Amino acid sequence: MRAAACRAYGRATSREIPSMRLKTSLWVAAYLRRCQTEGLFPVVRRRGAQDAGAVFVRISRVDGTSDLFGPAPQSAHEAVESGGRAFAQSLARQSAPDTEVDAYLARQIIFGPDIWILEVEDRAGRNFLDVVAG
Repeated sequence: MRAAACRAYGRATSREIPSMRLKTSLWVAAYLRRCQTEGLFPVVRRRGAQDAGAVFVRISRVDGTSDLFGPAPQSAHEAVESGGRAFAQSLARQSAPDTEVDAYLARQIIFGPDIWILEVEDRAGRNFLDVVAG
């Protein structure tokens, strides 16, 4: 139905319907399950706010390096069609040394103590996230 016809009949158009966001705890549970179905072993390293905590996902390559993904800037959320959570690389380079990743996460915990930290071990670096270029 066209937008004008929708308004004429009192129906909301798709642009007018606010997108509802899953609670963080539900999103985390779904993400953990997704990783498990792919044969990976994800863990929750830090449990944050149940409703709206920021999520950081660490992909450990099991060689002393990790990739780290965190919340994408608000301007990048339009790039994600599903209306879900958008992620961006948190560090300037992929496969950063684990000590650098640990230091970054420690700073984030000080900045926002309600964050979630998930860790997945995968030598191939698969992340199953909606990653936007940043």
